[in-house]
Amino acid sequence: LAIPDGDYVAIMGPSGSGKSTLLHLLGCLDRPTSGSYRLDGREVGQLDEQELAEVRGRRIGFVFQFFHLVPRLSAAGNVELPMILAGTRPPERRERVAAALRAVGLSDRTDHRPDQLSGGQRQRVAIARATVMKPSILLADEPTGNLDRASGNDILEVLQGMNREGLTLLVVTHDPEVGQRARRVIRLVDGRVVYDGKPD
Repeated sequence: LAIPDGDYVAIMGPSGSGKSTLLHLLGCLDRPTSGSYRLDGREVGQLDEQELAEVRGRRIGFVFQFFHLVPRLSAAGNVELPMILAGTRPPERRERVAAALRAVGLSDRTDHRPDQLSGGQRQRVAIARATVMKPSILLADEPTGNLDRASGNDILEVLQGMNREGLTLLVVTHDPEVGQRARRVIRLVDGRVVYDGKPD
C-alpha cells in the first residue's frame, strides 16, 4: 500500500480481518514482524522506542471508539495533556487548547468534565486532543461506533473538514455509510488487502 499525504482512506473488513492491527502498525504502536513500513521515507522497523515515541507524538494523532478521556479533567485539561507531556510552555498550551476546541465547535464547553458532556461532545474533545499537536496523520478506529447517527455525522463532518485542510485521514469502520464518505477504501480479509479503490 502507498498512502499519499492528504488522502482520506476507510479501512474496512469483517471482524478479525486485521483492521485494528493495520492501524496499530501505521500508528507505530506495533512493529511489523516482517515486511517493510516506510513513513516519510524512514523504515519504521529500524527506529528505536524513543524515535517511535517521537514520531507518534509529533506526526500521528489517534481517535478511538471509547474516547479515552481522563474523567477528572475538564475538556481543556484533556486536550492539554499531550502538550504537557511534550513540554510545551503554558501560554502556548492555553492558546492551542482554545484553538483546538474552537475547531471542533466546543468553545463553550472548555470547563466541562467528560461526565457533563454527550457522547458526541466527548468524541469532539478526543479529536481536539488528537490534533492539538498538529499531526499530519490522524488514525481513527471506529470513531462513530459509540454514537447515534446524528452525532456520528457531526464527527465525520469535523474529520472531513480537517482532511480538506490537508490532514491525512485513515478511518477503520464497519459502517458502509462511513466508508462511502472516504475517497478511497481498503478492504481486508484475513489480513490481506482484497480491494483498494474508490468506495463501491
